[in-house]
Amino acid sequence: MPKPAKSGKTSSTDTSGAGVPVSTAAGVTLDRYDVAILDALQRDARQSNADLAATIGLSAAPTWRRVRRLEELGVITGYRAEIDRRKIGLGVLAFVRVDTDRDNAAATQALEAAIRKLPEVIACHYISGAGTFELQVLVTDLDAYSRWTMDTLFKLPNVKDLHTSFSLGEVKAGAALPLGHLQPR
Repeated sequence: MPKPAKSGKTSSTDTSGAGVPVSTAAGVTLDRYDVAILDALQRDARQSNADLAATIGLSAAPTWRRVRRLEELGVITGYRAEIDRRKIGLGVLAFVRVDTDRDNAAATQALEAAIRKLPEVIACHYISGAGTFELQVLVTDLDAYSRWTMDTLFKLPNVKDLHTSFSLGEVKAGAALPLGHLQPR
């Protein structure tokens, strides 16, 4: 956890007392206070600005400015509640590899747009190796998954085949992003 600067105050661009700033691959420069803010908000995004400021060792105003800056830069993309999927009836998590024709850019883009609109798909990755996309799909049960694949997924543009694996149990989910690489060396 960072130690407060002597005055306890700093601006969103002032890095005096904030350690050596680190530039990310995306060209965003973060100092230890920014990293501490990201760490603290990943653990509890509902905490007040005053509590956040106390946690990172700055006063409230510069902490608020830093959070706003991180939001404006797109580093912080939003805030959400973590929900236990099982308690709301989503008992099946499926990993679905979707095979497509990779040489048809327009059809692949149409498929990407269609996938973005599917609420059952909680994550989608364009992948290397076998397959084109890897989806994470949540549904209530196996019958619902079967219906969803036939009624929805197979009807999307450019879908050739599906390969599905089902989660038998979560070892780790909803984890905070690792921030160790942002620490000055």
